[in-house]
Amino acid sequence: MYAWSLLWFGIGVGGEYPMTSITAMEGVHGQPRWGQLVNQVVLILALLTFHSGGSPPYGEVATQYTFRISFAFIAIFLLFLIYIRVFKLKNANQSFNASRKRGRVTGYDVTSLRLVMGHYWHRLFATSLCWFCNDFPFYGNQIFRNVFLQLVTGGNSSEVTTLWLYNLVNVGCELVGYYLAALLIDHKLYGRKRMQAVGFLMNFVLFIIAAAIFPKLDTMGAGAHGFEFIYFFSSFWIQFGPNSTTFLVAGEVYPSPVRATAHGLFAAVGKCGALTATVLYNYIGSRTKFWVVCWFGLIGFCLAVVFIPDTTGLDLREQERYWLFVREGRQDEYHGIAIHPRHLSLFEKVILKRGRNYDPELDQKAKIEELRSLYDRVNSEKGTELGEETGESIDEKVSTYFDWEKTKEVHTI
Repeated sequence: MYAWSLLWFGIGVGGEYPMTSITAMEGVHGQPRWGQLVNQVVLILALLTFHSGGSPPYGEVATQYTFRISFAFIAIFLLFLIYIRVFKLKNANQSFNASRKRGRVTGYDVTSLRLVMGHYWHRLFATSLCWFCNDFPFYGNQIFRNVFLQLVTGGNSSEVTTLWLYNLVNVGCELVGYYLAALLIDHKLYGRKRMQAVGFLMNFVLFIIAAAIFPKLDTMGAGAHGFEFIYFFSSFWIQFGPNSTTFLVAGEVYPSPVRATAHGLFAAVGKCGALTATVLYNYIGSRTKFWVVCWFGLIGFCLAVVFIPDTTGLDLREQERYWLFVREGRQDEYHGIAIHPRHLSLFEKVILKRGRNYDPELDQKAKIEELRSLYDRVNSEKGTELGEETGESIDEKVSTYFDWEKTKEVHTI
């Protein structure tokens, strides 16, 4: 039953997860979620209620009620989210559908997928491996928490409430990191790329320190408190770093026709990291776990610095505009902000030299011509809603300008 539940969870959430991130990027914003924290609180309160305390042994009635109530509680929110997704986010795939129509694609966009494999292979490589490198320490952090608990409790605790209370503190640290990430992820002086790189680097530093001085940390008193700090601080940097950026970057750096496909692929690669950690940690010692996990932080840092572009402040519509040029085989004619050096990776700037065609003056002229073409198309298709076909519309001021320009031409003649 557990295996089947994972299968259906992957099909359902695995498909919706990237679409949710796309919806967020297209401007549909939700409320902050405290899911992990609330879940832990519900578990603790339910056990205290039905067991009259946290000390073992735990009876069948207490464990069954705790288990079932925690699932019933979250089911209420799941039903509410289903209602929101079905009835309130009907236009969640608007950008995707509009892009397909602009590219005259009626089915799955195989052409765009092939182009992405060739044009953005380096981004595919980096975003997938960065997700792998993130999930390895992220889920590893959950797996070796037993090592942490043995150190801070002296191996004498058999109460699940002790585990849950420490986990509650850990989730609190993650929550602080997550909110700080939300605060700075769009800031021009920090943004996505720096956040991801610094988060990976800090995890490398913290875990390699833990590995190097593990004998000193593996003692009660000051050593255990030092381990406590490293454990909680690493959780903070995972959230204020790659766990808040990998899924977002993996959606933003690709065109909408294949964005969900690419996102799902990278999520699968990331889960391979979680699976690898889960299996590997059963066969290696406590200190070796830290020697292993630290290097994934360093690998993730190097990948982020070299291959990950910085999409902070970049309008996704401009990304789509650039992709139209690529799709039509005339990418050298694009001069817009999507190839500005600050939005390209180090590899794209130095090796591929994709920023060489950036020219704001030529781009401004090209945009005027594109708007004029769109304006003419609107006038020639009187009975058709242009927005339904392309997802684009003409601003009233722009339309007024072209009306005036046309009138001026008539008077000149």
